[in-house]
Amino acid sequence: MIENYQLRYFLAVVETGSFTKAAKRVFVTQPTLSAGIKKLETDLGSKLFDRTSKRVFLTESGTRFVPHAKSILYQLNLAEADIKSTGHSQLLRLGTLMTIPTTVIGNILSTFTREITGLVIELFEGTEQEILNRLDEGKIDIALTIIRPTLKLDYEPLYKEGYSIALAEHHPLASQEPIHPAEFASEPTIVRSRCEILSETSRFFTDHNVRPRLVYNTNQDERALNMVSAGVGFTTMPDHYTMEGVKRVKMIGYDFEREVGLVRTNYQLGEERANLLDQFITFAKSHLHEITYEN
Repeated sequence: MIENYQLRYFLAVVETGSFTKAAKRVFVTQPTLSAGIKKLETDLGSKLFDRTSKRVFLTESGTRFVPHAKSILYQLNLAEADIKSTGHSQLLRLGTLMTIPTTVIGNILSTFTREITGLVIELFEGTEQEILNRLDEGKIDIALTIIRPTLKLDYEPLYKEGYSIALAEHHPLASQEPIHPAEFASEPTIVRSRCEILSETSRFFTDHNVRPRLVYNTNQDERALNMVSAGVGFTTMPDHYTMEGVKRVKMIGYDFEREVGLVRTNYQLGEERANLLDQFITFAKSHLHEITYEN
């Protein structure tokens, strides 16, 4: 009999293209994941993957099994969500991109939770790809994340914002704007390891023959901002990140921009849950419009 964990292991390998990366995603060792995949292949009576020293490929049987695995997991996740919300609450399963400030998310939820009686919100925070995977599997209903031209899911755009430098207010460069990239040649820098334009930023400085000295690497944006405020170094961030003691300034030629919106799962939801999502989207569009212009 096929088990839930086998489907999760299988889809993790499909999405990462690697048994090693898949094992990290589902929080098991590689031998454990490999054993689960082998048992799944035995139960199905067919080989699902071809492996080389460098890559993993789906077999014909594996390719045919992908939509079935996703559908089964979705139905299980939907059943779990419906049971949790039956009789005592409305449930909203919300994914949030980890590079969106918690103040933006908190400002929406603090008001919305007061408007809906008995509302329970399950939050998942992750990278852009992790959120898309959860939407695809039906593990979350809607997500606050980046909108890309290639996105195949239904979405509602909310706001656009640029990226800029974050400096301590007392930093000598904080009084200049815009700043030329060459000014940062000898400056200590803080790297936000989950930044969605990390590679583009690195190339930008390299193209300007600038190599700032790395002094701190973190995957927590609020912590990065606190270190900026303390004068540890500078960093680049989306414009919505603000904090007392931090000055946001533009850098010449650093013109990257992102669009943030609400992305819905493409699976059919019940009427009550669909109505709840519509309410949330309407509320967020109105409230985030206000937040955007306040900043």
